Amino acid sequence: MGQKLKIVGWLSVGALAGALTTVSLQTTARGAFAPLPLEELQQLAAVFGMVKSDYVEAVDEKKLITEAISGMVASLDPHSQYFDKKSFKEFSEGTSGRFVGVGIEITQEEGVVKVVSPIEGSPADRAGLKTNDLITKIDDTFVKGLSMNDAVKRMRGEPNTKVLLTIFRKDESRTFTVTIVREEIKTQSVKAKLLDSGYGWIRVSQFQERTVEDFSKKIEDMYKQEPKLKGLVLDLRNDPGGLLDAAVALSAAFLPENATVVSTNGQLEESKFVYKAAPQFWRRSADVDPIQRLTQNTQGQLKKVPLVVLVNEGSASASEIVAGALQDHKRAVVMGSQTFGKGSVQTVRQLGPDTALKLTTARYYTPSGRSIQAKGILPDVMLDETENGNVFAALRTREEDLEKHLGNGQEAEKKNEERQKAREEALKKLEAEAKKPQSERRPPEFGSDKDFQLNQALNQLKGLPVKVSATLAARKEEKKDK
Repeated sequence: MGQKLKIVGWLSVGALAGALTTVSLQTTARGAFAPLPLEELQQLAAVFGMVKSDYVEAVDEKKLITEAISGMVASLDPHSQYFDKKSFKEFSEGTSGRFVGVGIEITQEEGVVKVVSPIEGSPADRAGLKTNDLITKIDDTFVKGLSMNDAVKRMRGEPNTKVLLTIFRKDESRTFTVTIVREEIKTQSVKAKLLDSGYGWIRVSQFQERTVEDFSKKIEDMYKQEPKLKGLVLDLRNDPGGLLDAAVALSAAFLPENATVVSTNGQLEESKFVYKAAPQFWRRSADVDPIQRLTQNTQGQLKKVPLVVLVNEGSASASEIVAGALQDHKRAVVMGSQTFGKGSVQTVRQLGPDTALKLTTARYYTPSGRSIQAKGILPDVMLDETENGNVFAALRTREEDLEKHLGNGQEAEKKNEERQKAREEALKKLEAEAKKPQSERRPPEFGSDKDFQLNQALNQLKGLPVKVSATLAARKEEKKDK
């Protein structure tokens, strides 16, 4: 892969670090610096001096500088971030699938923390937190005004310690508190089972260090039980992302050798790169490669088995890489709803022993050259979440909804007044829905026999009629290109 570029394998959206990040690369070269703006730097020094000398209380100089750096980087886009010692440790822990906290995947909405989804089996899940819950207060601290990084810090802590969260649940129009005991979260990123008549379902909830190995073992076990697998559903719904090399490896399990999986492009020469379905693009050691082992143990059948990929608005980054690659190569039928649209690349560079900068350096592109930044993957077949429709899609947060988001660099900016009208109609329907009993509002578990989208995916594989969405359509993004 060359000496100029090393994959460090950090690609995550929301889940564990609490920030919506994406492909992370470590470059060893730097671009040439432009002349420094001396007048502005003098102003910065003057403000620093005034704050230090004139502020009502004594201030910590290091804290001032750290906050200045953090603010400068955060002003660029939603995904660039300065990591201090603690946040860098937490970000690194997130890729391993182990950390101490409450166990929720989060984003930010209108200055407060929004729950994307609780991690299955976590303290937050057991406490009853739900998707779209808003966290307005953490212990005695109001979330409004906190950075995402600060909010995550306050929810993390030592094992067996308590944190009090104040929750506003929109669909019930009520505020309540819940006390959660922190514990080490060990996320299981892969689930699988055989369905009726020789069809399989495998769900990847996040791309972590062990995902490729666990995925390979689950598929191998599935083929041991059913050597003549008729079709497979790869479920990437609500998968917020994870490791880039894991996404490339998972795609390669289904694609021909050396097929293009994803490419990146930015200002730095090192950010222009093409990732292919070959072991050198994901292999981390000299040990037996799990994807090669999987191909051998299944006699290459996984590259031929009929395949459906399920996605939704919560599918982001690494999961969009996989869905886009399989769609472009016509290897799978992508079904569900338009994905999150996280198509930018962040480079993580260490500034010192325990601090780092995560900076947006490129966009990524599907094999056919599509940028999905602020757009997402549009499924081949649009599906509602339930048999009764999917009327709340307009309310779900995607990349294009984030303040200061990048455009995709391929289309002119568009304004979408229809979007606002759809939101208003959805809010009215949400008010009516909130009056129903809670048991009627809870969606079926992914992979259950009541999972409407999974049942439609099975119909697709079996050649049976599919109930296509009558309400969903491609969202027109309001882009702000930089």
